[in-house]
Amino acid sequence: MSDARTPAQIEADIVRRREQLAVTLDEIGIRVHPKTIIGDARARVASTVDQTAGRAFVAVNRVVSDVKARFTHEDGSPRLERVVPAALAVVAVVGLIATAGRKAGK
Repeated sequence: MSDARTPAQIEADIVRRREQLAVTLDEIGIRVHPKTIIGDARARVASTVDQTAGRAFVAVNRVVSDVKARFTHEDGSPRLERVVPAALAVVAVVGLIATAGRKAGK
């Protein structure tokens, strides 16, 4: 079986391939255009920032939940045996900072 094509078929094939090539060249031109490259880079950076912020939120939320669990009972009431010493420690640290600030100001 031979591949005998008519001149019209060959011409139609050439026209079709030219059109395909023109579309391909247009796509390449768009991909290498500086605005496209900058837009793609911005999208990648935004995606990375979103992912990083999401991971940070999850990590902070986990830490807050852990701290809350240490200072509250399962029913949500405070564990005074843990809250009072922590509050006293915070007051002591604030007092030391305030005293050091007054001494430095003299």
